[in-house]
Amino acid sequence: MNWLQKNGRGLLVCLALAVPSWIIGKRFPVIGGAVIAILLGMGIGMVWSDKGQAAAGIRFTSKMVLQFAVVLLGFGMNLGVVVKTGSQSLPIIVCTISTALLLAWLLCRRLRIPGNTAILVGVGSSICGGSAIAATAPVIGADDDEVAQAISVIFFFNVLAAIFFPMLGRALGFDTTSGESFGLFAGTAINDTSSVTAAASTWDSMWQLGSQTLDKAVTVKLTRTLAIIPITLVLSLLRARAAGNEAGSFSFRRAFPMFILYFILAALITTVAVQAGLPASAFRPLKELSKFCIIMAMAAIGLNSNLVKLVKSGGKPLLLGAICWGGITAVSLFLQKIMMS
Repeated sequence: MNWLQKNGRGLLVCLALAVPSWIIGKRFPVIGGAVIAILLGMGIGMVWSDKGQAAAGIRFTSKMVLQFAVVLLGFGMNLGVVVKTGSQSLPIIVCTISTALLLAWLLCRRLRIPGNTAILVGVGSSICGGSAIAATAPVIGADDDEVAQAISVIFFFNVLAAIFFPMLGRALGFDTTSGESFGLFAGTAINDTSSVTAAASTWDSMWQLGSQTLDKAVTVKLTRTLAIIPITLVLSLLRARAAGNEAGSFSFRRAFPMFILYFILAALITTVAVQAGLPASAFRPLKELSKFCIIMAMAAIGLNSNLVKLVKSGGKPLLLGAICWGGITAVSLFLQKIMMS
């Protein structure tokens, strides 16, 4: 009862922002409910600086509800599908992720971007956009401004990818009789699922391919999403080791993010259930709940963000996002050309 009294008001505020954001996001999937929620939260936060009794619940939503959303995300992971597609897409996925993270690391100091912002832009660009940011933020202790900054950067390039990648594919001469090649390209080079879906569906429509491109792109994207697991584990260990060195001790148990363990268990449950004959669609409600919880958390992050500060510091993270995006696209195209030749 005390917990509800402490957090109830803030949770209700975030829920009130999440519902319309969810509905509008369904209507405009390229933008997505998470971006709408964070923008709504920022707008309200500009005129509502003193959150009063709602502050605790808003803080709880931005941290714990976000972690809960990541756990539920695991129910959308069928490891069996990953094994089937891994031989073709895994080398490209590993190289594109490595490229983005290396670029983020190299440019972090050169551009004087806060470390957490650079990490979030790097993982968001290379893995799966908002979901990767949601999983990584609690691990590295990112604050709400850093999360909001990274989400904004990723959103900008998501929209560009959804619009221009089909045109780029046509200009580069991708096979128009099959969705395999462009699907692999979209699945490895575009970070957010909504933009992957938009670009792949556009390619299918352009060349009357049914859902060939979409099926390939989404499957590759699913494989790529699993990189959340090793990336967050490595980051948590590095962060805890650095803290342990300062304090004179290191504990693997404290370093291990338990919500990532639950995410892995959820993926294993899904895999075993699907292999046993349960249709993958049975887990769709949990996947949808995960998306809604992310939208709630983004509303909370927006409410706690400083919009003026974000605008003033937005140029450099945007440049970092552009360089990461360009690097991922170039590596994906180069490796695909080698593999297909």
